[in-house]
Amino acid sequence: MFKSALFWKVMTLLGCMAVLLIPLSMLSSLINERSSYRDDVEQSLRQSASGPQTLTGPLIAIPVAELTTVMEDNKEVKKERRFIRYYLPENLDIVGKQTVEPRHIGIYEGQIWRTAVTVDATFNRQLLNHDMDENTRFGTPYVVLAVGDSRGIGKVGELEINGKTYPIEPGSNLPGVEQGLHAILPIERLQDEKLTLRFNLDLMGTKQLAVVPIGRNSQFSLTSNWPHPNFMGDFLPRGRTVTETGFTANWQSTWFANNLNANFSDAQLIDVNRLPAFSVTVANPVDQYQLTDRAVKYAILLIGMTFMCFFLLETLTGLRVHPMQYLLVGLSLVMFYLVLLAVSEHTGFNLAWLLASLVCAGINGFYLKAVLNSWKASAMFTLGLLTLDAVLWQLLQSEDSALLLGTGVLFVALSSIMLLTRHIDWYGMGQKVQALATDDAQKDPERFRLWK
Repeated sequence: MFKSALFWKVMTLLGCMAVLLIPLSMLSSLINERSSYRDDVEQSLRQSASGPQTLTGPLIAIPVAELTTVMEDNKEVKKERRFIRYYLPENLDIVGKQTVEPRHIGIYEGQIWRTAVTVDATFNRQLLNHDMDENTRFGTPYVVLAVGDSRGIGKVGELEINGKTYPIEPGSNLPGVEQGLHAILPIERLQDEKLTLRFNLDLMGTKQLAVVPIGRNSQFSLTSNWPHPNFMGDFLPRGRTVTETGFTANWQSTWFANNLNANFSDAQLIDVNRLPAFSVTVANPVDQYQLTDRAVKYAILLIGMTFMCFFLLETLTGLRVHPMQYLLVGLSLVMFYLVLLAVSEHTGFNLAWLLASLVCAGINGFYLKAVLNSWKASAMFTLGLLTLDAVLWQLLQSEDSALLLGTGVLFVALSSIMLLTRHIDWYGMGQKVQALATDDAQKDPERFRLWK
């Protein structure tokens, strides 16, 4: 077996494919590097504009100082305990209209969103009643709305409570939560028959917009011009509609489902980052870097099928192709992915795939004319390369059926090879190739030495 020229030829082709794995790995590293530059753009936008936003509120907070009697050294000692008592809305309804704006830094693109938010909340008057006694002192109540990044706060309307307006001040005024808004609430408002609250807010951010459903009954409705939303989070929307021009979604939840009221007990700090929330992310569609990286994973399949076609041509016709010619064709197929990456950054993936296919198939067709000594055979191989490129493009576009389509392609390729070679005597073929190699060595020793 080790003396068979056919065996060594197969091993040489496998070696060529192994060598081609080196530029393919370098190409994968280049794709990751370019993709990281795109991620740096998103980080730069976040640092320069605003980060993800989480709305928590509105809620009513009342500072409380309570005197308690404790025993120390068998004596009664009065100590003052200070805490904040939180009152959550009975009904919370938030409506947002979002506009996503693309921002470019060089050839890379990121997104910034702006959302006009309208907040309506109703508080249960009975829950706001609190007993006054000589051991308890209540401070001035205030309405609070916490946000994730205060740099994104734009125009803020006045707070309207029971038909009267009150100014809104910066800062949440809550311990442990610095970023947000608050408004002083006159204590006599707590004696009103009902307490309804309404205000408007313009908010800017990147990536995620989230709303904590702190109301006993909470609803959040959002309309956006972004056609690629990601709704994965603590709560999926009850209804959503996604089109090519944007999406609409609405969420709904109650304390029975989220038990959020337990997170706002007396003397407890609020950790807004740990609260469950309605959330939507301005997600990037599958971009050229992800698609090119997926395409490179199919490169060994493209190269292997091309080499197999050459090998069958040699086997069936007796035409001899040098390993260096195999290697050059393989490198041109690797170059296809580099051209695809470079062009897709400027034209988009689909057009880049078409241009890269035509260019690389064209150069291979021109080269194979000299190798195969036939325009007809060269045209057939060029057409075959374009067909393989079309099949691979379809594989990338059909994520749900990629495995089925890929399996079908491999099955057809293997079936074709078995059909074409079913009458070949491989032992006799090995002896024939050895004899041809011996004759060539006698006629042209230098050529035979290069092949070996």
